[in-house]
Amino acid sequence: MFIRQYQSEDFELVSQLFYSTVNCINAKHYSPKQLDAWTRNSDCLRIRQNDLLKQRTLIAVKDGVIVGFGSIDNSGCLDLLFTHKDYQHQGIATALCNELEKGYVQIKTFSSITAKPFFINRGYVVNKEHEVERLSVKLKNFEKIKNNFTP
Repeated sequence: MFIRQYQSEDFELVSQLFYSTVNCINAKHYSPKQLDAWTRNSDCLRIRQNDLLKQRTLIAVKDGVIVGFGSIDNSGCLDLLFTHKDYQHQGIATALCNELEKGYVQIKTFSSITAKPFFINRGYVVNKEHEVERLSVKLKNFEKIKNNFTP
């Protein structure tokens, strides 16, 4: 596996990875109605395409397949982190986070119920529980903070 910078040509594959991962992996913790609101049509991530280009967005590639992606903004907010549904528990999210967290003294993220244990195991502490609303549907997520003393 190797990690590289996101390019605009990656968008369609990243969008497919996002959609299939949320609908498969997050189905353990969210209802079908919530999953639909989260991933409603391809525009859900398309709206964020400029963020992917502006933020530090990294792509994990294994055997020619995009197996994960993550992004962090200039303030140290880890914005997106998704691992392909068929490549879970292979260290991909860890490798992406290791790269994305470099250079920040403090990192903040808002993660799903599903990702909560991953971030806690990385030293993040739950700061607040949130309910966000998408298409009139409420979804629970968690604001977490990590003090990163090795920038």
